[in-house]
Amino acid sequence: MRAHPAGPRHADVLVEHGAGVKPASPAEMNALAPAVWPSSACRNVDGAMEIGGVDVRDAATEHGTPVFLLDEGDLRRRAREYRAAYLEAGAGIVYYAAKAFLTTAIARWVTEEGLGIDVASGGELAVALRAGVPGDRLLMHGNNKSMTEIEAAVEARVGRIVIDSFEDIVRVADAAARAGVVQSVLVRVTLGVEAHTHEFIATAHEDQKFGLSVSSGAAEEAVRRIAKLPSLDFRGLHSHIGSQIFDAAGFEVAAARIVSIAQRIWDEQGIEVEELNLGGGMGIAYLESDDPLDVPDMALQIGDIVGKQCAQEGISMPSLAFEPGRAIVGPSAITLYEVGTVKPVELDGGAVRTYVSVDGGMSDNIRTALYDAQYTVTLASRESGAEPVLCRVVGKHCESGDIVIRDAWLPADLAPGDLLAVAATGAYCRSMASNYNYLPRPGVVAASDGSTRVVLRRETMDDLLRLDPGA
Repeated sequence: MRAHPAGPRHADVLVEHGAGVKPASPAEMNALAPAVWPSSACRNVDGAMEIGGVDVRDAATEHGTPVFLLDEGDLRRRAREYRAAYLEAGAGIVYYAAKAFLTTAIARWVTEEGLGIDVASGGELAVALRAGVPGDRLLMHGNNKSMTEIEAAVEARVGRIVIDSFEDIVRVADAAARAGVVQSVLVRVTLGVEAHTHEFIATAHEDQKFGLSVSSGAAEEAVRRIAKLPSLDFRGLHSHIGSQIFDAAGFEVAAARIVSIAQRIWDEQGIEVEELNLGGGMGIAYLESDDPLDVPDMALQIGDIVGKQCAQEGISMPSLAFEPGRAIVGPSAITLYEVGTVKPVELDGGAVRTYVSVDGGMSDNIRTALYDAQYTVTLASRESGAEPVLCRVVGKHCESGDIVIRDAWLPADLAPGDLLAVAATGAYCRSMASNYNYLPRPGVVAASDGSTRVVLRRETMDDLLRLDPGA
């Protein structure tokens, strides 16, 4: 097991995951690595961080903390960059993966920048539709779609529904027939390839809840069944091989397998695979040492890989689709926290670890506890000339595993009331947030051209008590 059932232990050794090399000077500690922070991030004449021209001190005063501060310009730029790069590489459409983080504002921004949106639930579908996203720009995922969700998708004329099981075929066909429409679908296949960060594994990865197995023939059987149903239109295949992928090696193995399946479907069933959706998973830099590929380079490599495999199999190059989510919204947002307590703790052998407690924690960022995720943090409300000390940034929850940053270098003069900024929290932080210990979930504020506007308002205690019929 990765952790004890009671939760992760927290004081095994002084540096468990490594805080990186100790900064050589306070100036180095105050610097903002461009690869990690939003493109507009800088320090102003007072030494405070600015995002989108907004001083973080002003954002904290106006909107409170914790707060997610989102650089609208940075997000829009990344959406444009992905669309341009992947269309050049042969994509017919690029979808924004809503699961990373979705609001009506973000749905409108990415749509205005030319992206479609893939949704994975009726709730995400409702947000996209409320934002005015046309149904034909939407794709719907889900390994256990309810009939209510499927009916809503069909009614909205969603462009693609991804078939994830034999039950899906029956349910989608029934909903489409009752609505008097022909619904376009993709079949999600499990290829036996799993890729994460710098490594990919190409064996024994069909043991998962998503998709239809290639090795058992289930994927091809699904295509055969779909072709017999007049209310369904088979358009192609979908695969997803992992997350935080920093190179194209895993895609190369996956492309070879999915193109081979497309070739077999044509040879054996006479059905052309017109689209290949290769999912998302493109990585971002959480730490300065992370090295994701340049977006155009990754796009061209993947497009070239698929093209070569199609030529080798003797089939036409299908239209490609991709689903970046984290790569668009992740680096565009930071989380601002206020320091509440600073507690030096002497460990065995005389070593000292400084615990810095902030006013949020695992309720707004569960990824450290869930995935052992690592983040970059800096003192944001000022610059400091104090020497760096090894710190652990922790939350305020009644849980020893409530850790935001396991090991980080922060100035020795850090004090209650200071603001800390954690980088690259746009994806899977607010979207996975909870109300543990009855903490209201933080708001999300967009920063642009020196001003802010609320994208998602902060919850209040009244919001939480409203759900309690006895309150």
